[in-house]
Amino acid sequence: MGFRCGIVGLPNVGKSTLFNALTETQAAQAANYPFCTIEPNVGQVAVPDERLDKLAAIAGSAKIIPTQLGFVDIAGLVKGASKGEGLGNQFLGNIREVDAIVHVLRCFEDDDIQHVANRVDPIADAEVVETELMLSDLDSLEKRVAAAAKKATAGDKEAKITASVLGQALALLREGKPARLTEPRDDDEARVFAQAQLLTAKPVLYVCNVAEADAAEGNALSAKVFAKAQAEGAQAVVVSAAIESELVAMPGEERAEFLSELGLTESGLARVIRAGYRLLGLNTFFTVGPKEARAWTFHTGAKAPQAAGEIHTDFERGFIRAETIAYDDYVTLGGEAGAREAGKLRQEGKEYLVQDGDVMLFKFNV
Repeated sequence: MGFRCGIVGLPNVGKSTLFNALTETQAAQAANYPFCTIEPNVGQVAVPDERLDKLAAIAGSAKIIPTQLGFVDIAGLVKGASKGEGLGNQFLGNIREVDAIVHVLRCFEDDDIQHVANRVDPIADAEVVETELMLSDLDSLEKRVAAAAKKATAGDKEAKITASVLGQALALLREGKPARLTEPRDDDEARVFAQAQLLTAKPVLYVCNVAEADAAEGNALSAKVFAKAQAEGAQAVVVSAAIESELVAMPGEERAEFLSELGLTESGLARVIRAGYRLLGLNTFFTVGPKEARAWTFHTGAKAPQAAGEIHTDFERGFIRAETIAYDDYVTLGGEAGAREAGKLRQEGKEYLVQDGDVMLFKFNV
């Protein structure tokens, strides 16, 4: 299962610097001028999870394999992008291909780094990008909804579904609201809405890029962004891209001390990765043994066979049962043997809803 978050924002807000730090590479050329990112860069990053290390220590696993999340560094958008300004629709297309949007906003003052509008206003910056995404969606929907409505009057069932759910999205966009506020009434409407691939239907995480001194508590600018996120039902985190760049260059043993001196308990990137994971409605189950301890990603609400399918399609196709231990029980009771002895190892069937942190062993027959 591969999930990708697209990093967007105006030029020179710290997108590529953040991407470089996320992937611990210099794959994206961070430079102080617009459009230095011509092609989207893609990086896979491990999702930090202390539970995996604890499980591996208990089981004596020789190898630890975390689950991963993809990040795509997409070039800066400017006003008029939906009409081809700047590098235009090429980048709107890149955004369409990701599962969630990580919107980086400049929340720091620095006279040495130019702003395309010669001002520092993260809310205005957010509105520039959101407006371009909305205009692109409006352009996409207006003809489609009209055509679907016409077919619906002739009795076309699929067209009736399309006209209903996409018509609701179109009405929201005309009111200046994102399509993600659309509420499909049933599975058919949900399917049609998902297939529309609307840019403003994607979940959003606002990343407030602040100066080093504001990394622990944020500042007045980031507070405005958090208020905006709360009003929209979105998420927001504070990060100092400058700090994250320094951390990447440090030996691992020095990072904790450096963060502590700044009043931080963890890197901003760890918060970004976890927030992106939650944003997509993802959870983690584990497989643990002497050879390896491994984290696997699954959608909230997945049943045991679906989770098994994340390991291999044969596991889902031939699913028999899942031997399951809750994470807390595994740790408290010292592993599989202790959990089994205490009656905490459960035999779960096809209807079991997998829980975050479950330690699982799948039985299958193909």
